[in-house]
Amino acid sequence: MRDMSRRLLPSLSLCLLALGVAVSATQPSAPRQLRIIAFGAHPDDAELKAAGVASLWAAAGHKVKFVAATNGDIGHFSQAGGPLAIRRYKEVQECARIMGITTDVLDIHDGELEPNLEYRRMFARKIREWQADIVMGHRPYDYHPDHRYVGVLLNDTAVVVGAAFFVPDTPPTQGNPIYLNYSDNFVDPKPFEPNVIVDIDASAEKKWACVSAMPSQFGDADSWQGRTRPDVPKDDAKRPAYLLELAKQRSAAVADQYRAQLIARYGQERGSKVKYAEAFQLNQYGRQVKPDALSEMFPK
Repeated sequence: MRDMSRRLLPSLSLCLLALGVAVSATQPSAPRQLRIIAFGAHPDDAELKAAGVASLWAAAGHKVKFVAATNGDIGHFSQAGGPLAIRRYKEVQECARIMGITTDVLDIHDGELEPNLEYRRMFARKIREWQADIVMGHRPYDYHPDHRYVGVLLNDTAVVVGAAFFVPDTPPTQGNPIYLNYSDNFVDPKPFEPNVIVDIDASAEKKWACVSAMPSQFGDADSWQGRTRPDVPKDDAKRPAYLLELAKQRSAAVADQYRAQLIARYGQERGSKVKYAEAFQLNQYGRQVKPDALSEMFPK
């Protein structure tokens, strides 16, 4: 009997091993952790365009970094320079805490970003240090030069982030990242055409908390919108809520504008009810992926 057991044990072990391999082959593999880096021209731009999806990515275990390309030191009507830059830095750090991400602010004066080699290297270093799978930013068609030049600089980094000897003090990315652009309403020379629209209803409260955490832009009487929009209330108690509502309306407008695409992605029942959304366009200079593969990288 003991001899028979000895003969059966190897066979039994092989059977169990084969069964284990078969079972593991049928189990879905764990989703790969993505690394996303999103550039905004100022300390509030990436937050306005992508705070919803960033919060969803972070909650799913992905790694997200926002980068403000300038320090925002002239984005106010009664405060400027170092005090404003420090204030805005603290505001976006609070936003990062709310979203569960990290945020960097480059030491470039607001209004002085240029599409030059120095800043191309700076952007490339950030992307390489983060080893980004996805890079996001403005399109190079915008009313504000800082916004435009974020788009130009990102386009210019698309090929060199993987080059071994461009900014060789940082490791090249493993392959070409996917580059995406934020939504906008500019039509010349060509309008924004989204490839992915994301339902952010589940993370909208984090986005609104982030907006409220930036009173230099969405609360002060001398904030940019407080001074440039005649409809903004003069009452200090009413102004923040009014400016927050404007931010909500922008995300609601994205959902309404791309309702058909939301329904295509989420189905009629859910897609027709989405209140807030963020939209992104695949940039032609980054890695090209099929629509289904791109959609799978985004929260659903």
